[in-house]
Amino acid sequence: MTIDILVALFESHQIMWVIAALFIFNLTITGIEVLLDLVTSKERRWKDTMANLAIFVTHQIIERTAFSSLGFIALLPFYYITPLVIQATVWTWFLALLIADFTYYWMHRLEHEHRILWASHSVHHSSKDYNLTVGLRLSVVEGLFEWAFLIPMILIGFNPFQAIVGLVLVAQYQHWIHTERVTTLGWLDEVFNTPSVHRVHHGSNRQYLDKNYGGILMVWDKLFGTFAREEEKVIYGLTRDINTNNPVKITFIEFGNIWQDVKKCQTIGDRLRIIFGGLSFRPNAKNSKSTEPKL
Repeated sequence: MTIDILVALFESHQIMWVIAALFIFNLTITGIEVLLDLVTSKERRWKDTMANLAIFVTHQIIERTAFSSLGFIALLPFYYITPLVIQATVWTWFLALLIADFTYYWMHRLEHEHRILWASHSVHHSSKDYNLTVGLRLSVVEGLFEWAFLIPMILIGFNPFQAIVGLVLVAQYQHWIHTERVTTLGWLDEVFNTPSVHRVHHGSNRQYLDKNYGGILMVWDKLFGTFAREEEKVIYGLTRDINTNNPVKITFIEFGNIWQDVKKCQTIGDRLRIIFGGLSFRPNAKNSKSTEPKL
């Protein structure tokens, strides 16, 4: 398949109408929830909501300009070097979505486990509220690297269009689960990512840390031992609050924290572990003056 044909798919394929419809639906239910909170006087940090919306608008502008073709172009070399080809059919679209969901699980988990990745993903977790505008609170930096997690999918034969769309659909699905207005859904909470399941993921309670990474299905969390049910009341936000509603600070504060810790290190190994290692890494006191990362 030529580049021109692949590019044309983003404009002409019917599944793009599904993505557009989901985008409009997600914005609509977000607006409805905001109105409901106003009418019912539900507690909400309105400055936080405004920060979420500002981050969302900035993210949309940058994604559609600077990053609009980055992932697609970066994946093309892998598409052309692999001898494997999976033809696009109805069934392979379902398979693409399933593998994209599996890919999302590991991408999401690694973003929680490695500090340089957490620096961007922590934006989404830094709100002390939990509502649909939090689903819009996504770092503009993530677009620089998340495409790389699709490389295995390309190498096994999916084209870049299917891989990217699959991941987009997984992400679009998750918007509706950022709400407290839906309580528990019975057996659905055991199979799918639901509001109850995802509230756990956003919890800073010790028992909820590093749980429920799944995008659509919870089978991956159950297979790899990261599943937890909502039991005690969820405390949202980071284990160390950033205490700001400034969209720029929200987006880049953890990168600043990393830099401050790097400057305190006295060995290259410690600097590399601060940047690429786990979130709780603290160098040996004899080799470094670094403090524990501010999560």
